[in-house]
Amino acid sequence: MKDDPTHSFRHSREDAQTARNIPDTPQTRAPAYRLAYTDVDFMMREELRPVRLQLELLKPQMIMDERGIESTIVMFGGARIPAPEKKESAKTPYLAELSRYYEEARLFAKTMTDRSMESYGREFVICTGGGPGVMEAGNRGAHEAGGQSIGLNIVLPHEQAPNEFVTPDLAFNFHYFAIRKMHFLMRAKAVTVFPGGFGTLDEMFEALTLIQTNRMSRIPFILFGRDFWAEIINWERLAEAGTISPEDLELVSFVETADEAVAVIDGWDYSKCG
Repeated sequence: MKDDPTHSFRHSREDAQTARNIPDTPQTRAPAYRLAYTDVDFMMREELRPVRLQLELLKPQMIMDERGIESTIVMFGGARIPAPEKKESAKTPYLAELSRYYEEARLFAKTMTDRSMESYGREFVICTGGGPGVMEAGNRGAHEAGGQSIGLNIVLPHEQAPNEFVTPDLAFNFHYFAIRKMHFLMRAKAVTVFPGGFGTLDEMFEALTLIQTNRMSRIPFILFGRDFWAEIINWERLAEAGTISPEDLELVSFVETADEAVAVIDGWDYSKCG
């Protein structure tokens, strides 16, 4: 970023550089003497959590604004679902069978990225969790179309580097799940959910709750794999029990293929989105 020409104050980068070249004395070596914004130990203190939350919200927001990204297509789905050519390595036969959704995710992302490029990559940009499985398929499809895509990774004990298809300048890393979820939905013009595990279910239900409670505009909410979702969630029973309203079931569309998902988005009246 260039210095702001509207004020005459010395830029913080200059002082940060100067502070690296000061005389070595007991006073300058003391932690108290470090500039607060360059002091990692200070920034990691418990009392600074609100500041870290704000920074984690701001950094991706500012970068995406600078890139001119106005809307996204979100793709949630399992990290363990293999590409069809790798399904022999799946841990279970059912997981191998689900590999067909990797291919549908790739085709869907490719089609939507073709559309995105008509707006010079500003609208309908593919946004995934940046990892393997369905996430990789989404970024891969965008890459194959010659467009950009977003990867919202998170630091986990057992994972994960961004998959190789995420646009490097749009590969973000998060500490806070809550802030990551906000970035998934802040620009979303459609949410697609593929078969997955706890993480996928968590993301799906949080987004549905925001729409159900009018905390977020209603947008296409598309679940790939009707049989999978019918087996793990008894949607109708929720309505029968009265824990959700019957009309809440209308928030979700079920599809099997990329073409069906694209048709749902094409048929959506975005003028009614608040």
